[in-house]
Amino acid sequence: QVQLVESGGGLVQAGGSLRLSCTAPSRIFNRAAMAWFRQAPGKEREFVAVISRSGGSTAYGDSVKGRFTISRDNNKNTAYLQMNSLKPDDTAVYYCATKSQILTAPITRDDRSYDYWGQGTQVTVSS
Repeated sequence: QVQLVESGGGLVQAGGSLRLSCTAPSRIFNRAAMAWFRQAPGKEREFVAVISRSGGSTAYGDSVKGRFTISRDNNKNTAYLQMNSLKPDDTAVYYCATKSQILTAPITRDDRSYDYWGQGTQVTVSS
């Protein structure tokens, strides 16, 4: 079983920042696009951001565009989600996910396409 290790969640005031990390085994990470999704209580899982296997392409959900930045460090097998200007509506459990892809494949926001998932990390933004 593939284990993705997430960290960096916590409690922050509105307007603050957090950085989430997700580490995957190298055999998975080096061949995969990395994405973040989130799920708030009583709501469906929502796409947050994705970065391609090469790191050359990214995409963001409309609600986080301009505030969140996804990146990856291929030497550390780790993807990051830098979250700035946090709002109470950002409160959710955040999950990282991987999708194996060839270098030329397009990135996707569809959570059904992702192969492996982390356990989730709680982000709580107080007003």
